[in-house]
Amino acid sequence: MAEPTPRRNEPRLRPAPLLFEPAQVAEDPEHFFDLESIDDPRALLTRATELTHAFRAATDRAVEFQAMAAAQLADPRRFDRLTPADIAARAEWTEDYAKKMVEFGRDLLRGAEGPGHADPV
Repeated sequence: MAEPTPRRNEPRLRPAPLLFEPAQVAEDPEHFFDLESIDDPRALLTRATELTHAFRAATDRAVEFQAMAAAQLADPRRFDRLTPADIAARAEWTEDYAKKMVEFGRDLLRGAEGPGHADPV
């Protein structure tokens, strides 16, 4: 089973694999990573928990990449830099959240995950 994304100086653990879903199966709204085919409730709980941890880890990692991209797009050294309002519009965020994400991304790009480091939310 995968562990949640660690913070600070803890190493990252790999989440449980998100098994590939063929397009024709993914179109079926009742189909979800083959969970509907698991009859044993113990096995279902185990696999559903693995998927939950995997999705959380993937979400945490994706947010970090969003923050780094926002920081790079807002970099004042870029001739084509974007304002927090522009970044917010592209990412469907509020402007205040975009500002927090830019700062979070700058921290990540600097490697500042020591004491006092906080997530943007």
